[in-house]
Amino acid sequence: MSPHGDKSDAAEEALVAETEKRPISTILIVIAMQTEALPVVNKFNLTEDPDSVFPKGVPWIRYHGFYKDLHINLVWPGKDSSLGVDSVGTVSASLVTYAAIQALQPDLIINAGTAGGFKAKGAGIGDVYLACDVAYHDRRIPIPVFDLYGVGLRQASVSPNLQKELNLKIGKLSTGNSLDMSPQDEASIVANDATIKDMEGAAVAYVADLLKVPIIFVKAVTDVVDGEKPTAEEFLQNLSAVTAALEEKVTQVIEFINGKCLSDL
Repeated sequence: MSPHGDKSDAAEEALVAETEKRPISTILIVIAMQTEALPVVNKFNLTEDPDSVFPKGVPWIRYHGFYKDLHINLVWPGKDSSLGVDSVGTVSASLVTYAAIQALQPDLIINAGTAGGFKAKGAGIGDVYLACDVAYHDRRIPIPVFDLYGVGLRQASVSPNLQKELNLKIGKLSTGNSLDMSPQDEASIVANDATIKDMEGAAVAYVADLLKVPIIFVKAVTDVVDGEKPTAEEFLQNLSAVTAALEEKVTQVIEFINGKCLSDL
């Protein structure tokens, strides 16, 4: 007789295989900033949910609608209630992702947004990447095994057909809670072999992995981290144009996903 653990593993593998062969129906797009979200909202004529699926009092926003065979849900963490700025960073991203998965039960998550890029790795302003894996660069725990937990490396869902069809660049994504880059962050980013850096991806990946929801990352480069200009200045200068490029690629991704199974990606 097989051990109970073997049966559980086999059942889980069978469930995963069945899921991968089922057409994708409900997608969840997680975006950190309103400026990044609205072009996608407008493109697909998504409407804000008047009866929020989220707990009362939180600033999180959900837009949703139907496009062809897909039910599209887009969530962003909203504005900070005290300061009125976008609730960027890992904490808000992980919370809204967890709540959205629980409420909406998506077949696939798309974490879309802007990112810094490294010219040493071939990144330039306006480039759009499909991240192959994600990790943290600001969770330094110099104790055996805890160091690996701090890095939090997770892989995105394998999607070679999507990458080939849309001619997206491939790169590793590194996540931290600061827009700038300290020397310690830089060393961790180099260790992560990252091409792009953001402030949410690894947190969204953690929740997706925890709840076993496939995830892909679409990131557009607003600033060259190892370039000449200050990061904040370059980010703000390019944000509007790059979010337009991001919307275009997200639209293409959604078009490609429509009617397909996870195994087709």
